[in-house]
Amino acid sequence: QVQLVESGGGLVQAGGSLRLFCAASGRYAMGWFRQAPEKEREFVAVISWGGGRTLYADSVKGRFTITRDNAKNTVALQMNSLKPEDTAVYYCAADLEYDLTRDPNEYDYWGQGTQVTVSS
Repeated sequence: QVQLVESGGGLVQAGGSLRLFCAASGRYAMGWFRQAPEKEREFVAVISWGGGRTLYADSVKGRFTITRDNAKNTVALQMNSLKPEDTAVYYCAADLEYDLTRDPNEYDYWGQGTQVTVSS
């Protein structure tokens, strides 16, 4: 099975930035999701294997950027202008399908998650 490992989470003040990383290999579309306490897991962003296609949740457009470096087998999520409502456990996920999707049920592999806490 594919193993995904997230890193880069932490505590940051509102308005600050964090960059998350996911270590993985394979020709998959890679997505980021997040889940806050007592809330459903929600889509954040996804990038195609080649990096030419991306999708973002409306709540993070203009603030978050997803990128990948296939030579280093990494996917990154740059998070700027963070808000308290961004506080959640962030997960990376791999999708075997070609088409990009926002649906977490369509992803095949998941990491353990990394905590992001934004203070106000």
